[in-house]
Amino acid sequence: MAKKVYTCFCTAVIHRGHLNIINEARKLGNVTVGVLSDEAMIRYNRFPSCSLTERIAAARSIEGVANVIVQKDMFYDDVIAGQRPDYVIHGDNWSNPEAPEYAIRQNVEKCLAQYGGKIVDVPYTFDPEIQKIDEIERDRLAMPEFRRKRLRQLIKLCPIVKTIEAHSGLTGLIAEKTVVRQDDGRLDQFDAMWVSSLCDSTAKGKPDIELVDMSSRLRTIDDIMEVTTKPIILDGDTGGLTEHFVYNVRTLERIGVSAVIIEDKTGLKKNSLFGTEVKQTQDTIENFCAKIAAGKDALRTKEFMIIARCESLILEQGMDDALTRCHAYVKAGADGIMIHSRKKDPAEILEFCDKFRATDPVTPIVVVPTSFNSVTESELAAHGVNICIYANQLTRAAFPAMQSVAQDLLKYHRAQEVDSRLMPFKKIIMLIDNNAR
Repeated sequence: MAKKVYTCFCTAVIHRGHLNIINEARKLGNVTVGVLSDEAMIRYNRFPSCSLTERIAAARSIEGVANVIVQKDMFYDDVIAGQRPDYVIHGDNWSNPEAPEYAIRQNVEKCLAQYGGKIVDVPYTFDPEIQKIDEIERDRLAMPEFRRKRLRQLIKLCPIVKTIEAHSGLTGLIAEKTVVRQDDGRLDQFDAMWVSSLCDSTAKGKPDIELVDMSSRLRTIDDIMEVTTKPIILDGDTGGLTEHFVYNVRTLERIGVSAVIIEDKTGLKKNSLFGTEVKQTQDTIENFCAKIAAGKDALRTKEFMIIARCESLILEQGMDDALTRCHAYVKAGADGIMIHSRKKDPAEILEFCDKFRATDPVTPIVVVPTSFNSVTESELAAHGVNICIYANQLTRAAFPAMQSVAQDLLKYHRAQEVDSRLMPFKKIIMLIDNNAR
């Protein structure tokens, strides 16, 4: 009886490297190809540039492939238990202990050892044409028509969409490329980026009072988009005048931003972190609903999201007011609700989510756990939260580090004392390749 051989692909384009693996696999027996599911690809690699159906069809079209299945997890436990392959074949790039994929190889080795199966490592195919194909795939993911719709796709695929602030091309690259290996060996990464008015203003040395105009905000977005592929959620402050908001949402939609979040306040914008310490005025439900409706009417696709941010809990207007407003905003056309709180205990936020979900099980909920930072993503997801935004942590991490180094340079009149706290520039440059996407 022919031996069973298994390999897994997580690509939309079959190139010479994949064909080389299949040719080696055919020498060993009957070949089954696993196609990694969308959910697994998001955690392991990057967002798929085509549908699972298209990836399955591409695998089936390869000469010598006997069977194609869907692999639903980056780890191989279920597949190996079900298929019991004699060999699992893979490029040897997963053999490097420093590579994120190394944990997957260890998992495969452990599973196969239970019955004597073997791993076959095929030398990785280095080819300029393959590199070009990979670059084209990354560039495709960055195109507006692909990037814009990705947030809606992620909400359907992920238990919770993990979002981190970015305020420059470099912080965008950190959001794009940071991958960690969890204790169980699984890989994890951020799903989306938040372009915060607070962090954007701070990076420019300006107060967070909507002083930085939309033209400047768009330049920041363009810097980030040029080197990344992940979806962008824009902090739109109050949205400004309705007449201006209409034009801004069209611009954002056209360039490929996935969503804008606007808050129901009026007048000179003051950061919500001040709460009732400074005078802040909440818009009327009628006016804010009219702004949402006007923005929705201006859109040309169904992909761009307008998310309404409710400040009732921040301004101590009570739970009933927050719920009344949010249901009205959804009725006016809002594609999601962001609920905010200054309290360190997440109980208020979780109570809102439970009550909102009791009557609206569908509309996405967004939270920003800055003050109530003890709550975990899984806890938020259990209460119906769809998007978790880490809204300013990169900015807050960078400022004290830079200030401390500047002070010590002045104190010691040389750089030696600070060097141990600095990342070698070579590592930073490695984050920025010739084609950063």
